[in-house]
Amino acid sequence: MRLVAILSTLAAATLSPASQSGVPAAAAGDVRAVWVLRASLDSPAAVDAMIRTVADAGFNTVLVQVRGRGEAYYRSRIEPQPADLASQPGFDPLALAITRGHEAGLAVHAWVNVNLVSSAVTLPRATTHIVRQHPEWLMVPAALARDLSGVDPRSDRYLTALARWSRDQRDTVEGLYLSPITPAAQDYTVSVVRELVSSYPIDGLHLDYIRFPGAAFDYSAAGLAAFRASRLPHSTPAEIAAIDAAARRAPTAWADRLPDSWSDFRRARLTELVERIADTARTARPGLIVSAAVVPDADEARRSKAQDWAAWARDGLLDAICPMAYTTDPTVFARQVAAVRDAGAGLPVWAGVGAYRLTADETVRHVRLARDAGAGGFALFSYDSIAAGRRGGAAYFTRLRSVLQDNDAPR
Repeated sequence: MRLVAILSTLAAATLSPASQSGVPAAAAGDVRAVWVLRASLDSPAAVDAMIRTVADAGFNTVLVQVRGRGEAYYRSRIEPQPADLASQPGFDPLALAITRGHEAGLAVHAWVNVNLVSSAVTLPRATTHIVRQHPEWLMVPAALARDLSGVDPRSDRYLTALARWSRDQRDTVEGLYLSPITPAAQDYTVSVVRELVSSYPIDGLHLDYIRFPGAAFDYSAAGLAAFRASRLPHSTPAEIAAIDAAARRAPTAWADRLPDSWSDFRRARLTELVERIADTARTARPGLIVSAAVVPDADEARRSKAQDWAAWARDGLLDAICPMAYTTDPTVFARQVAAVRDAGAGLPVWAGVGAYRLTADETVRHVRLARDAGAGGFALFSYDSIAAGRRGGAAYFTRLRSVLQDNDAPR
């Protein structure tokens, strides 16, 4: 069963027809999007097939992952290309996706993993990779703060210890993260965005991993020193002396003694990075849509990830919010989407649907629930998992078609 026919039925059964005008539908507020992982951008044939499939299916927006782990699936003078493009020197995945996408009437958004810059399982080999160039900019968990406090970040021991710890925590920590606390690291990330947005006529910039991996980050020496410096004007000489004395025994003393200020500090630095990215992108390409994939629960996002997306929405840093509502429970899903709508300061909500976890009829149900909850669109995660048939191959697609042919499919 062809994926094109399946997804065409999905679009027809759930949403209004795609615009044939060629105007990016996202600008008109009608978003039927799909996330496309970088693995589907590794050859011209793969890009052509993806665009053809998505367009024929009735989607109007593609979020193409052009920066996954600190590598560029486009022409960059700043970041290295991945190894799978090394044998194709004339191939520019993003340029081709934009050309083919715009020809098909699709809006093409560059999906960028912001702070996540490397796998912890396989470290980048390129000497120009940011992990190799500036390991001192990487986030450090509290558990390693003492062990790494006196270690040269450029030594093999530093990166090896950080990667080993992250591998052991792979269920909760996706890899190595660049910290937004260090100004130079922020400058680097902003330069990556500036180059990308200035060089390509993309319709949107989609920010992912714009967060801390957890509340136990970033306890790097640079991060802790920056926090200490921020507190000096607000501390008495006696307080400074006492905490500095404690820090000689426990490097995390400043953060430990001032937990609320530490949390506020981390959130402020991440928000500053979001603001800089948004300003840079909009200046380079006026009219660009800036969106972000976020943790659905605003309080959890703010508390555990330093991701204060409700404030970002309120302050106009984003143009759309995409909650990663990947639950399989339809009741929880509807509640999450409605909560994001309520907390989102009136911004469009693109409901992130975890299609990789759902059966065909469950995917249809979630999309309809998103509409019922007031979402301005949806994004399926992901094109790659759907195309691969990871929920049962041909049997999955057969079931999906039979469900979508029934206009009374369960809501």
